[in-house]
Amino acid sequence: MAIFPFILLKSEKLRVNKVIINHEKIHLRQQLELLILPFYILYLLHYLINLIRFKQHDTAYRNIVFEKEAYNNDGNLNYLKRSWYGWLKAL
Repeated sequence: MAIFPFILLKSEKLRVNKVIINHEKIHLRQQLELLILPFYILYLLHYLINLIRFKQHDTAYRNIVFEKEAYNNDGNLNYLKRSWYGWLKAL
């Protein structure tokens, strides 16, 4: 989990998992792009809308625009060299 400026991991073993770390770094970038607090508001709002829409936690979570960007690009370790606001493409 990424809570600016930290990445919180369930276990010490995950520190070497480059894909998970990259996923969370993408979220840190998203948080910076939106000046942190608005990110959390939009994240929660998008989740709640998706929960009403899909009626399932996992589907609602996976369809949050910020998660779409992170999951679609977490395997690309050069992704953060992209231009800013890439999550807008996932809308």
